[in-house]
Amino acid sequence: MSDTTAEGLVDLPPSAKLVFKVLEYNGPLTQKGIVEESMLSARTVRYALERLEGINAVDEDVYFADARQNLYEITGEIPAENAETAICND
Repeated sequence: MSDTTAEGLVDLPPSAKLVFKVLEYNGPLTQKGIVEESMLSARTVRYALERLEGINAVDEDVYFADARQNLYEITGEIPAENAETAICND
């Protein structure tokens, strides 16, 4: 994630920032895993993931244990200090 992506985090709703932090702390998760960890509704998590994918903050991949699900993880391009600044300034 580039600096422009880090700047994009600032404009995201709190739910998307929470999903980002859940992925940052727990590593790659399925949508169901994110729902369980964040205690957000499935619909809210789907919306947050769409917003994060829109700024290239997360990658979506096939979850090989169950091909019906996707695995989400943070892209490795963002420096940690930029993400912290972008999320904490809300």
